[in-house]
Amino acid sequence: MRYEVLGPLRVLGKPGSPTISARKVKILLSVLLIRADQLVTTDRLMEEIWDGEPPRRATTAMHVYVSQLRKFLVRPDVAGSPIVTRPGGYLLRRGDDELDLHDFQKLVQRGRTDVRAGRHAEAVENFDAALRMGRGPVLADLRESGMIAGFVTWIEEMRLECLEARIDSALVLGRHRELVGQLYSLTAEHPQRESFHRQLMLALYRSERQADALHAYRRVRDILRGELGLDPGRALRELHDAILAADGRLDLRRAG
Repeated sequence: MRYEVLGPLRVLGKPGSPTISARKVKILLSVLLIRADQLVTTDRLMEEIWDGEPPRRATTAMHVYVSQLRKFLVRPDVAGSPIVTRPGGYLLRRGDDELDLHDFQKLVQRGRTDVRAGRHAEAVENFDAALRMGRGPVLADLRESGMIAGFVTWIEEMRLECLEARIDSALVLGRHRELVGQLYSLTAEHPQRESFHRQLMLALYRSERQADALHAYRRVRDILRGELGLDPGRALRELHDAILAADGRLDLRRAG
């Protein structure tokens, strides 16, 4: 069986529908998956399911939701349920079942290992594979749960870090011209994320567009000053000065 949380919640490889219709049961499964193989207390589950305001008979309702979830996850060829009762709460025992979150983390880690070893082509492949796992907004209809909202923030930051690392490796490989359009879009979507502006400036400079690279710097400087009252960080300032000086250290040096 395969659990998927990097988009709408789905459970594949079981009889019947891969999706749950009951909203509170979806929150229950999502929280247990986020904490797979770890105990989640009944109090915490009730906090998440009822957004901090559980009703008088919440404990009884919890038993009903757990029972419904067990029925949803039942497989005729597997004895027992992955939902295990423990003193004080429940856990989802993953066993041999797959979780797309863990696959995503493994691919990102492989990419980082490749970068450290100078294998930038392999790094790009692993980062691309990780990014392709996204199936749309993560658990978009369940974010009133504090734990799920925190998870969504974390996974979105992981995706951006993965994308940054992927672009850095692609720049090492000399793919600057093909990155310019994507980086213009990323700087518009994330105007305060200086790393994308840095990458855009470098891609433009290496594409023989020095004036555009300097204009990109002025743009992010104006954004940061106007919205935050701050100047660009040291990395952006030093890149700006290096572009003005046509510093040879900015020229492409392919990874060995």
